Amino acid sequence: MAKVSCFIKGSKESISKELSICITDTFHLNNIFYIGEQISKGICDFNTLSNISRHAKSEYFILITQSYGITFSKDSINRMIQVADMTRCNMIYSDYYLKENEKIIENPLTDYQKGSIRDDFEFGTIILFRTDAFKEATKQVQSHYRYSAFYSLRLAISQTSEITHINELLYTITKEDFRNSGDKQHDYIKQQFRTVQEEMEDAFTQYLKDIGAFLKAPFKKVDLNAHNFDTEASVIIPVKNRVNTLLNAIESVFTQKYLFKMNLIIVDNHSTDGTTELIKSIAKNESNIIHIIPKRKDLGIGGCWNLAINHPKCGKFAIQLDSDDIYSTEETVNRIVSKFYEMSCAMVIGSYRMINFNHEEIPPGIINHSEWTEKNGPNNALRINGLGAPRAFYTPIIRNIQFPNVSYGEDYAVALAICREYYVGRIYEPIYYCRRWEGNSDANLNVIRVNENNKYKDSIRTYELLKRQSK
Repeated sequence: MAKVSCFIKGSKESISKELSICITDTFHLNNIFYIGEQISKGICDFNTLSNISRHAKSEYFILITQSYGITFSKDSINRMIQVADMTRCNMIYSDYYLKENEKIIENPLTDYQKGSIRDDFEFGTIILFRTDAFKEATKQVQSHYRYSAFYSLRLAISQTSEITHINELLYTITKEDFRNSGDKQHDYIKQQFRTVQEEMEDAFTQYLKDIGAFLKAPFKKVDLNAHNFDTEASVIIPVKNRVNTLLNAIESVFTQKYLFKMNLIIVDNHSTDGTTELIKSIAKNESNIIHIIPKRKDLGIGGCWNLAINHPKCGKFAIQLDSDDIYSTEETVNRIVSKFYEMSCAMVIGSYRMINFNHEEIPPGIINHSEWTEKNGPNNALRINGLGAPRAFYTPIIRNIQFPNVSYGEDYAVALAICREYYVGRIYEPIYYCRRWEGNSDANLNVIRVNENNKYKDSIRTYELLKRQSK
C-alpha cells in the first residue's frame, strides 16, 4: 500500500474505533492525514483542498469524508487502485453497503456522465484521487471558496479525464438520514443554504465558461400575436388513477377569474380506479372540459402532454396543473397569462407552497426558486434538479419542442430547451399548492428508483450541455 495515502475527515481522537482499525490495517502510519471537519457531502473550503494538495506525495490518495460508522478492507482500496491503473482516470468512487439498524442493504450509486453537474451528485464516502491531477485541479479553485471548493475541483477534474464509478460494493457505512426521498429533495433551497447555493452557482458558472457552454443574456422574446388561437389559455391535467384528488384540482380551475376564453384539457391515461367516470360525469355539465383518452397505452406524462398541446382546441398558452395539486388563488391563470404579455416570454414558471391535505403548510413551505436570476437563470438551471411550478408554455414554442415520453423529468427537459434560447418569465409569489401525501410519485422512493431518476436528469443535462457547447 506504499503508493496510496489516506486523508480522513476529523481528528485522530474523533474517529470511531472501528474506522481507526480499518485505517491502521490498510495504510502505513506515515501516510495517514486528518483534515478536520471541513469536508462533507461535497461541502468543502479551499484551505482544506490546499492542505491535502500540499501533503499528498503518493501516486494516489484516498479521501474518507465520514469519521465514524464506516468499515472497509485493504482489498477494497487495492481494488480502487487497480481500476485507476487500468482506466488512467483521475477520480474513482464505488457502490457501498448501507447499515440500517441491524440490517445491511446494497446502496448502488449512478455512473458519472458529462451531465452529472448537479452539486449534490453522490460519490459516497470513500473516493480515490490521482494526486497529480488533484493538485492541478486545485489550482483552478478560487481561494475564497468556503463551501464549493470540492464541487469546483471535481468539475475541473472532469475536464481532463473520465470520473469512474466502480459498480462494486467496496465498503459499509451506517445510515444517518432516515427521511423519505420526498423530504430530502428540497434541502438545497432552505434559507440556511442560501450562501452555499450562491457560491455553488459561482463555481458552476465559471465551469460553463471554461467549457464553452455559458449562455449570455439577452434571450429571445416572442411575438405572442404571430399565431391565431380561438382559445387564450388551456389548463392541462395529465392523470392516471387519481380519483381521490382530481376533483379538487378541477374545482380550482373553475374558480379562476379571467376575462378571456379558457378551457381545461384532461388527458386520462387509461385510469382504472373511477377517475374516467368522474371526468365524464363532470364534463356532461362543463362544455369547457376536453376529455382525452389516448389510443396508445405506452404514454408517460410527457406523452400525455404532447396529446394536449397538439390538440386543435389547445389555447395560446398551455398551463400545467398536476392531478394531485390545486391553484392557490383565483388569479393564478390570469397572473400567468399577464406575465406572458408583460415579458413577451416563451415560458412562465410560478412558485408554490407545500401543504398537506388539511391545507396546512408543511416544510419547506414556499418554494420559489429564487436562485433563478434574470441574468443567470438559464445557466444555473443546469445545476439544480427543478425549476418550480406551475409551468406554462407559449403553445407554438412547446409544439415545436415536444415533451419526452417519460413520467419523470419531462418538464425539466423542455424547460432547459426553452431557456437555452428564449426568455422565461418568473412569478416568485406562491400561486399554486403542491399537496404532499403518500401517493405522490416521489414521496418515498427506494435507492434504485432515486438513482434511475437522477440518471435520467443527468442524461438530459448531458444532451443540453452538448447542445449549448455547439451554439
